[in-house]
Amino acid sequence: MTRSQQILESVQSSSAQAAGPDDASEWLGGPAVIAQVGDDGEGSQYRLGSREYPWHRHARGQVACVETGMAQIRTQAGAWLLPPGRACWIPAGTLHQGRVRGAMTGWSLLIAPRAARRLPSQPCVIGISDLLGSLVRRAQTWDPRSPLTAAQARIARVILDELCAAPHEALHLPMPASERLAVLARTLMDEPGDRRTLEAWAATLAMSASTLRRRVRAETGMTFGRWRQQIQLVHALERLVNGASVADVAHGLGYATPSNFIAMFRLAFGATPARYATSHRR
Repeated sequence: MTRSQQILESVQSSSAQAAGPDDASEWLGGPAVIAQVGDDGEGSQYRLGSREYPWHRHARGQVACVETGMAQIRTQAGAWLLPPGRACWIPAGTLHQGRVRGAMTGWSLLIAPRAARRLPSQPCVIGISDLLGSLVRRAQTWDPRSPLTAAQARIARVILDELCAAPHEALHLPMPASERLAVLARTLMDEPGDRRTLEAWAATLAMSASTLRRRVRAETGMTFGRWRQQIQLVHALERLVNGASVADVAHGLGYATPSNFIAMFRLAFGATPARYATSHRR
């Protein structure tokens, strides 16, 4: 059974447990914006903490934000990492799964398809302004089963404007579609310090180096070296935000010295690892 077939079977199994009338993520009608504030409590609308969510999809688009800890959203096309204070936009109908680690607070916005036309057609990670966070907290007090008042409708429009204007962040890891390259991706994600060359990996996967080079670019849009570096960056961010030292992260990724890792990180994010981690811990 291929990976895609396994995912489809998982989704069909989950769908057998039909969403009830209280599942606002499946409402096509109702308010344009429904806000849910989450924590690790049993009765939370948006359950966080440390857990994994199975493959699923929503009739509404979703903006998922963590304010503490880390989250990762995966689709069949790739993975998106969410440090604190960042959110992932997931368009309606997008098959995805999630993983949160130490995410004790956060929130989710459920956007009706009619209101999401200006938002991106593909998932992305966005920065969250203080204004947007405050408006979400206010919107969370609204009754989702009641029509919006004129004042609430104005706030909803500002929320949508803030989402459209939010800066996109380079926290995306594209995933290859073919099974052999998926094996490569899983290995590099599990062992980001693996330093095997493209030629060594080609031999492991029983293909020529030129074929592997061509297929990685075709399936991820990146060169092999850039793609592996992105895997390392995603891994590094997760460890740094969770308190690991720069030296430990650099060593775990196979860098001879922390300075080489710092230079690579600064080139990608415009800040040193220590400064980035400090600014993204909440």
